[in-house]
Amino acid sequence: MANGRDPKGKRVDTDRVSGGFSPIPWSVLDSQAFLSLSHPARSLLLEIARQDTRSSNGRLILSSRHLRTRGWKSNDTICRAKSELLRAGLIYETVKGHRPNKASWYAVTWYKLYPHKDFDAGAVEGFKLGAYSDAYLKNTGLKPSRGAISTPIAPPSGSRERVVAPKDGAVGHQMSNPLYRDTDTI
Repeated sequence: MANGRDPKGKRVDTDRVSGGFSPIPWSVLDSQAFLSLSHPARSLLLEIARQDTRSSNGRLILSSRHLRTRGWKSNDTICRAKSELLRAGLIYETVKGHRPNKASWYAVTWYKLYPHKDFDAGAVEGFKLGAYSDAYLKNTGLKPSRGAISTPIAPPSGSRERVVAPKDGAVGHQMSNPLYRDTDTI
């Protein structure tokens, strides 16, 4: 309609193309966890964010069967990118998949987890909202309790000059050498 409302009275956003969208907060995009990801891991994060609806966080899948329909071809790339996202704290596994046809379920950590009866035991308790911000805080800003100490480069007993050549020099005097015979002299 001309007034920017649909017939039901809800406001319509005419500034963009219609359809759903995957909002990823700037705090995620600017986090050290995201910035340190490889390109395949960043792409996989977009794939999992694409699946998220208001109440599906915790039931998102990254199976090779599903990703093949989205253009992913290498199982190895998928596994490496998935491991990277888990380590970075950007996704969290809620159900461990198994063969022959049970896919693992995941949640993004910038949204609230919506508990489900099929989650593995302890999945809800182990989930941490914003885990990606904690993943890189483990060793940042740590300083020794006694302060930074400069370590001397020389050995503690001091440097002593060692003799590495024989006492007569590298080549002994030719006349004192019994093996030397002067055959050129007349």
